[in-house]
Amino acid sequence: MTEAKRVAILGSTGSIGTQTLEVIRQHPETFEVEVLTAQNNSELLINQALEFRPNAVVIGNESLYPSVKEALIPHDIKVFAGQKALAQVVEMDGIDVVLTALVGYSGLIPTVHAIKAGKQIALANKETLVVAGEIITQLAKEYGVNIYPVDSEHSAIFQCLVGEFHNPIEKIILTASGGPFRGKDRAYLETVTKAQALKHPNWEMGAKITIDSASLMNKGLEVIEAKWLFGLKNEQIDVVVHPQSIIHSLVQFEDGSIKAQLGLPDMRIPIQFALSYPHRLKSNLERFDFINYPNLTFEQPDLKTFKNLQLAYDALAKGGNAPCVLNAANEIAVAAFLHEEVGFLEMSDLIGETLERASFVSHPTLEDYVASDQQAREITEKLIKRNV
Repeated sequence: MTEAKRVAILGSTGSIGTQTLEVIRQHPETFEVEVLTAQNNSELLINQALEFRPNAVVIGNESLYPSVKEALIPHDIKVFAGQKALAQVVEMDGIDVVLTALVGYSGLIPTVHAIKAGKQIALANKETLVVAGEIITQLAKEYGVNIYPVDSEHSAIFQCLVGEFHNPIEKIILTASGGPFRGKDRAYLETVTKAQALKHPNWEMGAKITIDSASLMNKGLEVIEAKWLFGLKNEQIDVVVHPQSIIHSLVQFEDGSIKAQLGLPDMRIPIQFALSYPHRLKSNLERFDFINYPNLTFEQPDLKTFKNLQLAYDALAKGGNAPCVLNAANEIAVAAFLHEEVGFLEMSDLIGETLERASFVSHPTLEDYVASDQQAREITEKLIKRNV
């Protein structure tokens, strides 16, 4: 790699965003920060901008615009605000790759704009493909854009496929840690608290994805994402619980051979690979030692106890706008759980009922997805108010 790759980080103050900046900090000659964005954390955004000197920043919360502008304009850093600015800034000429680390549905429209502007995508926002996978993959093909996965599981699949792109996949196997409640029954889950659900055994992540991991919805969303990323049929995607989180995922080929990607659970590895592909850059991260892990174990996921994974499979099988509805309902349900308005198991009930009530569109347009997302959120919010 000769010229520095210019990176826009959407969601630079979140878990993935801050770890991306750690990677860039380690490789200042390889990467330059062109754009940083945040929704509410203006103080951290300002500090990041003063360190990395991007061309522009966007603060999503428009009420915070004056303070960000006052801090950064004297340093010749452009400052924009609002959701429209977020979608427009990714089109800037100086950007080589857009790393989308926004939470949930909010990543969809900026990703669409980035693809149409011909920017390469490092995708840490799985919901973009969950909501509108068919449209996103068609757009990427139309505009000649590559989508490099940042999720550890999808990065693992991608790494296993390097050099194998002409060999048909028999199936992929996504690994799941099982979260903090692996092996627990529904009676136990009736009383779990937000604090318990936020204690992931292996990964340090943002609140929303941590709750999704605890409920296995994160794995369900990853199943849907994998379908579109790798052009798979539904029946080609398996999930296995692997509590140690060392094997990040596997690919089985038609001759019966299986490739796996292994390593310690550290998101900086897949982030770096997505940004540097096809090169592997040296890192100073801790190395995996087999001697410290004499036993790697595997289990079937418990779909009866953790209904979210089954709901995701069902939405994928139904197709159309069902995954979009699933995602919207889940975002509202998780927010309600984090605000202690509903219990852990109630999240699945809310998502399931929303899927039943929401209008079904078999061949949705982007406008249909936007409308479906809004309708599903309204349905779930009404269900929560009914139950409170």
